Amino acid sequence: MCGIVSILNIQEQTPALRQKALRMSQKIRHRGPDWSGIYVGGSAILAHERLSIVDPESGRQPLFSPDKKQVLAVNGEIYNHMDIRREFADYSFQTGSDCEVVLALYRDMMARTKGHPTDADLTAMLEKLSGIFAFCLYDVETDQFLMARDPIGVIPLYIGYDDDGTVYCASELKALEGQCDRYEPFLPGSFYWSREPGMRRYYHRDWMDRPNTSDDGHMPEGVSATPETEMSAASEKIRESLMAAVRRQLMSDVPYGVLLSGGLDSSVISAIAEKYSQCRVEDGSKAWWPRLHSFAVGLKGAPDLAKAKLVADYIGTVHHEINYTIQEGLDAIRDVIYFIETYDVTTVRASTPMYLLARVIKSMGIKMVLSGEGADEIFGGYLYFHKAPSPEEFHKETVRKLSKLYLYDCLRANKSLAAWGVEGRVPFLDKEFLDVAMNLDPKYKMCPGQTIEKKVVREAFSDMLPAEVAWRQKEQFSDGVGYSWIDTLKEITASAVSDEQMAHAAERFPINPPRNKEEYYYRSIFAEHFPSDSAARSVPSVPSVACSTAEALAWDKAWAGQNEPSGRAVKDVHQGE
Repeated sequence: MCGIVSILNIQEQTPALRQKALRMSQKIRHRGPDWSGIYVGGSAILAHERLSIVDPESGRQPLFSPDKKQVLAVNGEIYNHMDIRREFADYSFQTGSDCEVVLALYRDMMARTKGHPTDADLTAMLEKLSGIFAFCLYDVETDQFLMARDPIGVIPLYIGYDDDGTVYCASELKALEGQCDRYEPFLPGSFYWSREPGMRRYYHRDWMDRPNTSDDGHMPEGVSATPETEMSAASEKIRESLMAAVRRQLMSDVPYGVLLSGGLDSSVISAIAEKYSQCRVEDGSKAWWPRLHSFAVGLKGAPDLAKAKLVADYIGTVHHEINYTIQEGLDAIRDVIYFIETYDVTTVRASTPMYLLARVIKSMGIKMVLSGEGADEIFGGYLYFHKAPSPEEFHKETVRKLSKLYLYDCLRANKSLAAWGVEGRVPFLDKEFLDVAMNLDPKYKMCPGQTIEKKVVREAFSDMLPAEVAWRQKEQFSDGVGYSWIDTLKEITASAVSDEQMAHAAERFPINPPRNKEEYYYRSIFAEHFPSDSAARSVPSVPSVACSTAEALAWDKAWAGQNEPSGRAVKDVHQGE
């Protein structure tokens, strides 16, 4: 994980502006503690804070084209970089960095279009990248720049503006706060091309518009289609595609680990990672670190911890159980809100234990971890999905959830880990895997009544996990680390915020007024760190039950007027432990 800062469309380069860029970059040095770099020239400044994962020796940034006419600052991992390197064998690569292929792709596009690429050309270039990324590329020769963000928004990026036309970008909003007139999140799957300013979407799939209801699981020849054989075929597709995604994402030149909560999703990723951890993806040779380490966090006796240990013993990882106390969690909240840059209740609840865990992971020399984020959005794993009235509505909700991940779970996973210089990777959100999973007929994902959620995933990997975990009911992370964590947060915030303060919440916070005392408490801390209107608008604020979107509240009349993100809010489905 790295951090980038750019100032563009500069009217006049000055020493003061260079110092400003350095101060902005310093704000996000936690993301990349290994090295700092800066480019100043033309109408641009690009700064980079590096966390070295691939090519630690020569991959420092900004990166340059062979003739120094293009400059690139990237935060990300390009998993198919070896394929792209082979495609551009005539390009003189300067480093072993996976991100350098962006320069080769850009040069090729500009040559083919004679320097005048269309939106279609830019889209084709970006679609060649399989990975997670946010980058800023400055073309010295043409004095133009290109910014882009990965399809789902796994890697954070913000864009800022001054009234004089100056444009900024940064990995975290703290680098922009107080430095430009206004800023906003850079949208996932989008690019900004300075020749035609404005964000434009490059990532689009048919499944975003409508579900595929004609999928028969692609039955093998000679096998008759029955509900059971169709589900089996669908599960096999999921298994093959996810295993390929995990193997791609094990690309690393430093020690890595897995986040193993004890739930289905992290257990599946951990089991696959353990299977492949002893092989380097590129050439099949052995990795130089001997064992895969897994990490779980929770209060003593938390529902997740026993299951995490069960899985670790079953798959053979070196397991680490990290316990924290409620007081330690409460003490960390102010720092957590600073690093994750949100006042969303669910995100703060879940980020706190993850933030504490990341510090331990870093202390053990692990610089990259794989996690299970995204599965619940793709397969309808949250308990409220049991209430979906039809396959079409089920699918629409999964699409809505995926489109908002950059504001919630992707933000949490990335920034909680990056606070301590740890990179998080999310195989469930792999671009190629998404096309397989989201093109499944939603009938394979439905979980009406007491039918267990994510059945298609469970069947796909039941042979790789203990049965108690493969068929365990969903526990949202902030619940699974210990129910008393959430209950105490509610009690503490209820006593810290008065009724009078809540009565005047809309006056103090006219943008997204807090709906309850817990949100008010977090919002107050957030406003101390980030007082601007831009910061307030960067955070979503919508009613939710068990992490639902606002639209899904119509699925159950009993949810009207509720706003409780815990999975326990779905009382006739949640079983507890």
